[in-house]
Amino acid sequence: MSKTKGRILLTLCGLALTVAPASAQKHDSAFHAMQMRGKLVMGVDQYTSTHVFEDLPTGGRIALQRDRDDAEGTTVIRAHLKTIAEAFKAGDFSAPALVHMKDVPGVAVLRAKRAAITYTFRELPRGGEVAITTADKSAVAAIHQFLAFQRTEHH
Repeated sequence: MSKTKGRILLTLCGLALTVAPASAQKHDSAFHAMQMRGKLVMGVDQYTSTHVFEDLPTGGRIALQRDRDDAEGTTVIRAHLKTIAEAFKAGDFSAPALVHMKDVPGVAVLRAKRAAITYTFRELPRGGEVAITTADKSAVAAIHQFLAFQRTEHH
């Protein structure tokens, strides 16, 4: 992690991401509005939680954790991610559409290939994750597209 012109450069799993500090992100009205919609959908403050959208060879994972010990917030995150895993399994991607106020790339394929995709919830210390796995190459590509959009939108 390094700082460049008020921004933070993170390198994770070979991906370089530039992140504006939270103070700057709050001044970006579109980003702030998305964060507020995320708080409504997910139940926790998006500025004090960390999202990870990671591509993996057989799909990917979505992790959400509180930035500090918070038993209530951790419980809320886990309930949300369990709900998301079930919704995605059923082809329901309305939660990300609501947070982003548009259809998320890759969703059409994820819906069409839902029988070939597994969504598995697992607890993490301050939240949880949903592992998304498949042996279908076009589904893997759609998962990666979906996760790339999320990484970009959530900075």
